[in-house]
Amino acid sequence: MGNSSGDPYVMNTNVWASGDGKKEHQFYLWFDPSADFHTYKITWNPKNIIFEVDGVPVRTFKKYDGLPFPSSRPMTVHATLWDGSYWATQHGTVKIHWRHHPFVVPYKAYHANGCVHDKATNKTACPAGSDAWMRRELGEEELKTVAWAERNCLSYNYCADGWRFPKGFPGECGRDL
Repeated sequence: MGNSSGDPYVMNTNVWASGDGKKEHQFYLWFDPSADFHTYKITWNPKNIIFEVDGVPVRTFKKYDGLPFPSSRPMTVHATLWDGSYWATQHGTVKIHWRHHPFVVPYKAYHANGCVHDKATNKTACPAGSDAWMRRELGEEELKTVAWAERNCLSYNYCADGWRFPKGFPGECGRDL
């Protein structure tokens, strides 16, 4: 998002739960994503949501009892070009040159691996041998890469935005990974 020549590119991650999507983390990428294709992976299971870039876990959003977690609706993933809004363009300092439209982004090797929930039987069925991700949680070494990304690349954390949450931060903020 909102790159000026020479500035790092920003990757935005967000989690929507119970109709609320104010759970954003933004990361300065440690590479130029326009120079080559990269692998972005989201593992979403009943315990957590894990965001990875080129095999490096950069964020985990854990499920906590009593707190909103996206588990009652089908999953959707949005991978798009942003519209040039104020917040996505370094507070409006990066101007959009609309004469260069249409703006396109190529995707290749997209793969979705999912299970289907049958509401009538209240059972979930996964293709044989493909459900290991349903139990995936980050191990100690992977949690270290998340800590590295937060320390070195995190440019926005909703859990630190007091202006956005004047009445107090969401319940998951401040909890350990």
